[in-house]
Amino acid sequence: MGDKEEPTTPAPSPTEEGLSDIPATGATSGVSGGAIGNGGAGDPLPNSSTVKIVIIGAGMAGLSAANHLLQNGCDDFLILEARGRVGGRIVSIPISNNQKIELGANWIHGVLGNPIFELAVQHGLVSVVNVPKPHKVVATTEDGHQVPFSVLQEIYEAYVCFLRRCDEYFLCQYSPPPDIHSVGEHINYEIEIFLSAVQDPKEKRLKQSIFNCLLKRETCITGCNNMDEVDLLELGSYTELQGGNIVLPSGYSSILRPLGAQIPKQSIVTKCPVKKIHWKRKKTFTGLETVDEHSEDEHSDDSERTVTEVPTGGLRGESVESNSSSNCDYPAGNVRVDCEDGRVFHATHVICTIPLGVLKSTHRSLFDPELPQYKQESIENLMFGTVDKIFLEYERPFLSADVSEIMLLWDDDKRDMNSSEEELASEAYLSKNWFKKIYSFAKITDTLLLAWVSGREAEYMEKLSHEVVAEKCTEILRNFLQDPYVPKPKQCLCTSWKSQDFTGGAYTSIPVGATQEDIENLAQPLYSTPQATKPAIVFAGEHTHSSFYSTVHGAYLSGRTAAQHLLASEEPDEIIMESDGSDLSAWIQGIALD
Repeated sequence: MGDKEEPTTPAPSPTEEGLSDIPATGATSGVSGGAIGNGGAGDPLPNSSTVKIVIIGAGMAGLSAANHLLQNGCDDFLILEARGRVGGRIVSIPISNNQKIELGANWIHGVLGNPIFELAVQHGLVSVVNVPKPHKVVATTEDGHQVPFSVLQEIYEAYVCFLRRCDEYFLCQYSPPPDIHSVGEHINYEIEIFLSAVQDPKEKRLKQSIFNCLLKRETCITGCNNMDEVDLLELGSYTELQGGNIVLPSGYSSILRPLGAQIPKQSIVTKCPVKKIHWKRKKTFTGLETVDEHSEDEHSDDSERTVTEVPTGGLRGESVESNSSSNCDYPAGNVRVDCEDGRVFHATHVICTIPLGVLKSTHRSLFDPELPQYKQESIENLMFGTVDKIFLEYERPFLSADVSEIMLLWDDDKRDMNSSEEELASEAYLSKNWFKKIYSFAKITDTLLLAWVSGREAEYMEKLSHEVVAEKCTEILRNFLQDPYVPKPKQCLCTSWKSQDFTGGAYTSIPVGATQEDIENLAQPLYSTPQATKPAIVFAGEHTHSSFYSTVHGAYLSGRTAAQHLLASEEPDEIIMESDGSDLSAWIQGIALD
């Protein structure tokens, strides 16, 4: 996680939401062990600080963990954030006419059992009475032919049925057809059967193009290049909450305000990328414990596994010495966190919310000793796909007032039929075809359109100037609408989540060969010694929630769970909470929010 200049594309732009007025790097008065960089009394090293808990990352998981610690009387923590803002993959930027656009998270996915929805309602960010806007979709072919709505509805209903059948394999015992391992293979198998009954070649090609459009949309929902990458048997591991997708009237980033309101400003350090986490300790000749910078057994699977399993008994922290009455009263100094700018933080525990995309590229150099082998394998197994947005802002409306979305029915079979996988991934191919991954233009307002693009095509788009993207989108709209007078946008903004040093993509999915267990492995805490009763490192983030991965509510719940690991009392080992009936939605769903 190098201390590099962030790209000038909009995705990392600092937002005015949430904690935009937090102090910059170094403004951390009130931290136990002396002010950072001043070598104050109690500092173990010059330019260092001691704190009970270091939270790495001020995205949803980090903010959730911090809030849960505060609610339980523990305020001895610091959040280290690599960017100059909080929010992570939740970020908005202003455009003209007092509008904001959301560059990251877009919707609250589901209502029942969703803590983000409950938080939004609690703080008046969403109306409980939600009147949906009229939604008229126009589907057109490359030559401007508009598809009758009845045909669109027929194909959409068939597609939803095919997708639901894919979901069922996770819960049911029956096996898929032979040699079918991915969601894409299974859906295309069903499409082939469905279209075999269509006699007219032109009608068959049209219906195939609608299926292709829906599959492209699915890659943006799932976070992949194409659905052939997504494991069929694991698709149903993701739990979809009931209630549909909810848009916050003031934008998704408004959810950061209530989350940031309770966190002291001096508890967040921005522009502070982490370079190394020293998490295992060893005995010295004096009998004291120090951070083990060169563990001799770091490549031993057995020894690593031993110290990462939750202890079931034995010694209970013989070296605990603390007179603090805080609820986060822990023995001092298990973990050392080195930052890119040279500062050092000593902590008893670390909550690591670093995104999977960053872990994939840095985990071997970031942790000392290296992570246990099972964790490394799970990081490699899981997929962290690229999904980007293209915003087009216009001076005046040009679409019919009742049209809310234009579906683009590209003639994919004609261009892809004889292309190999290597050719489809080549620069030469992508330069001529990247834009054909755009499946629709959706109207946000009368003068603002949004398009989505995923996978290799999104990665290629990130290298282009916004002017080039705007020209291509104008050309597409003119062709599909058969209207040469479609205006050029006055502004085009594109996200670049793959290119960002501190994200490396959009969100997590389970590819062919990986399982839900890989996500559970990522969530496993690490213990610095077999005798430790509480972990040295706890992991959080959407990539650590085994049923809500890829979502903000998954990140929120994982942050809360991470904090609970550190707040749990020594005895008893297990606390059973009885429902008081206050969280009716969770009871209805049968979902354990913790």
